[in-house]
Amino acid sequence: MAASGGYGSVLVLLALALSGPRAEQTEEHLKREHSLSKPYQGVGSASSGLWDLQGNAMVMTQFIRLTPDVQSKQGAVWNRVPCYLRDWEMQVHFKIHGQGKKNLNGDGFAIWYTKDRMQAGPVFGSKDNFLGLGVFVDTYPNEEKQHERVFPYISAMVNNGSLTYDHDRDGRPTELGGCTAMVRNLNHDTFLVIRYVKRRLTVLIDIDGKHEWRDCIDVPGVRLPRGYYFGTSSVTGDLSVEAPLEPMSGLALFLIVFFSLVAIVFAIVIGVIIYNKWQEQSRKHFY
Repeated sequence: MAASGGYGSVLVLLALALSGPRAEQTEEHLKREHSLSKPYQGVGSASSGLWDLQGNAMVMTQFIRLTPDVQSKQGAVWNRVPCYLRDWEMQVHFKIHGQGKKNLNGDGFAIWYTKDRMQAGPVFGSKDNFLGLGVFVDTYPNEEKQHERVFPYISAMVNNGSLTYDHDRDGRPTELGGCTAMVRNLNHDTFLVIRYVKRRLTVLIDIDGKHEWRDCIDVPGVRLPRGYYFGTSSVTGDLSVEAPLEPMSGLALFLIVFFSLVAIVFAIVIGVIIYNKWQEQSRKHFY
């Protein structure tokens, strides 16, 4: 699937490879049902296609952009077909770039396998208290004191609907595991794999342009129901793009200084007048 999200531009090219011993359909059919790749024909169409667009998501020539490089934008793309496989693997091809303050490009984007779809909310553009799995690529630290991790940071969370994602603490209370992934403004392709096999959740990353996978998350005993939906969403924060202040012209600077001096002189004159009147009144009372 190709999508772009994040603050700045995040181009998420997501491909989903599926396997399962109880699959009644062929592997090729399942890949087509749950994959999104160029040329993205029918994406977002009400009458055809397997994927829905939401918010500021837009189909481009070479990718699907979840959010533009503008503050406070949200976008998502969701699969219309639920996945009934016991075991599956999702391959995500993505890019994150933009002109945000200090190259932060955030808040980030999420990859979902959840019961509900197409519901916007505060968790990287999607609803909180979700049912299912969320894998988050968080590009901006909201917690003031971050000593144990370096951002961007990838983490995973499984929710039964009762948990709330703690955005102020970057999801730490409900995190299953995570790793640092320096994925901003890279010239080469970046990849992420989410694998769910025999109730074991594994996340691998290839972000160095060397075509080598690196372990990020490995958690056994994870229970994910079948029949949920795949999707990805993104949100831009307040730091997305800051317009530089235009330099002040010479005339404007002269006028500011001139009127400031006039105001100071005027204040001094008024002060002198008030002081003289006070002295005159004091003499009259004395004599």
